[in-house]
Amino acid sequence: MTAASTGYGRDRQRVRYPATPGHRDLSRHGSPPRVVVVGAGIAGLAAATGLAERGCHVEVVERERYLGGRVGGWSERLADGTVVGMNRGFHAFFAQYYNLRKLLIRSDPQLSRLRRLEDYPLVDAYGRCDTFRGLPRTPPWNALAFALRSPTFRLRDLVRMDPRAAAPLAAVSVPEIYARLDHLDAETFLRDINFPEAARHLAFEVFSRSFFIDPARMSAAELATMFHIYFLGSSEGLVFDVARDNFDVSLWTPLAKYLAGPRTPTRPGTVVFRLGVSVDHIDTEGDGFRLADSTGATSRADAVVLAADIPGLRRIVAASPMLGDAEWRARVSALASAPVYAVHRLWLDRPVRAERPCFLGTGGLAPLDNISVLDRYEQQAANWAGDTAGSVVELHAYAVADTTPTPVARAELRNRLLARLHSLYPETTRAQIVGETLLWHQDCPRFSPGDFAARPGIGTPHPRLVLAGDGIRVDLPVALMERAATTGWIAANTILRQWDAAGHTLHTVPARGRSALLRTFATRERLLR
Repeated sequence: MTAASTGYGRDRQRVRYPATPGHRDLSRHGSPPRVVVVGAGIAGLAAATGLAERGCHVEVVERERYLGGRVGGWSERLADGTVVGMNRGFHAFFAQYYNLRKLLIRSDPQLSRLRRLEDYPLVDAYGRCDTFRGLPRTPPWNALAFALRSPTFRLRDLVRMDPRAAAPLAAVSVPEIYARLDHLDAETFLRDINFPEAARHLAFEVFSRSFFIDPARMSAAELATMFHIYFLGSSEGLVFDVARDNFDVSLWTPLAKYLAGPRTPTRPGTVVFRLGVSVDHIDTEGDGFRLADSTGATSRADAVVLAADIPGLRRIVAASPMLGDAEWRARVSALASAPVYAVHRLWLDRPVRAERPCFLGTGGLAPLDNISVLDRYEQQAANWAGDTAGSVVELHAYAVADTTPTPVARAELRNRLLARLHSLYPETTRAQIVGETLLWHQDCPRFSPGDFAARPGIGTPHPRLVLAGDGIRVDLPVALMERAATTGWIAANTILRQWDAAGHTLHTVPARGRSALLRTFATRERLLR
């Protein structure tokens, strides 16, 4: 990936992890390895790509009938029969998501199917608004400028903060930050450093809830790592891209065409997709594996990538007693999902006002966490809005319950979300709802205090069985979709080493704070404690 070809990767201090040398095409060295990838989310697709580009025969088995996992897209019909695009909600593609972009450029070399949003304002219950427009990109000036121009953060607040307690936030080092802060929750940590309460709600709460968890239940180490990735560890900037169309159209259908097409010099391996199929259990068989699936079929594999979501991974391992040892199985069993989240999409018979942003984050306005106006950036939604003079609006509610709500609770949440929409965008009060969907899911990984140490990593007790996904431990400064992509590439590299094949080069933001001044300050404060 180069800045010239993608327009990204401007940060000269990003860290490069060079590929392991080896064979570039295993199909030239006898029968190519047969690898089954379980799960076609971002992690599974990255792993499949990495393996196929070294000549492996790859079979991707996916429970859903679409690719992309939680970033998947599909079609639905409104009550009037109109076919519309649907997905599981808004996703932001930050410029520092190097390894996700490495995957996407396989089918979109210029990343033309992504569109840059110039800003994403944040608003709280008192009408105070933060913005990322025009911020400097270089740390620490980006974070300082954001704080000082925020209506919830004043210079006196900076003076009142506890410098010793805040030192880990100023100079993060991954993975050491987990040893220092993973025992604390994010809310307690921010309170201990005297971070202003209003700013906590508007800034940190908005970002922490992107992990689908409340700050009081989120690891302080994860919060500090996130602050490092998006503020003090990268000069790529704070604004992000969105997909120009539904995720299937913009991202995964083109990638599937690349992977499943005729073999090429750059992708000498083959990829077969089996959608709508679940893996029931996996047994070891010699040096390889035998997999049984929901169709009653069994298949043999030389290697396996388990890139299922947390519930799926736990289910498969529990049903596969031959996999791993007791300690590893206990780590998988202990994995937990974040609370239930909801995505409420509305097709309205009139537009929202022209000045409404594409994406608005909210703080202190429970249960609403953000509002997206899809017809401002997503082509299928724009086409529908153009044909009907309406609009397509999406409401997110993260961490709404620990278990799937009852029908009564769902109806109550729907009404509360609509009330928030009507309050923030009063013009929607008069709009008629032409169509709506309300999705409920609980399959995001949990990042609570103490989770990091017990989380299983990519490698397993079996050298040809690996894990991938955004809930899998990786000791690099990555998060969310980028963690999924990174673990997928590393999973492929791990398997390729079994056959002396070349790996794939990866990039991340620096693993530790890049400001020498802040690092010196943090070290001094730590020694004084």
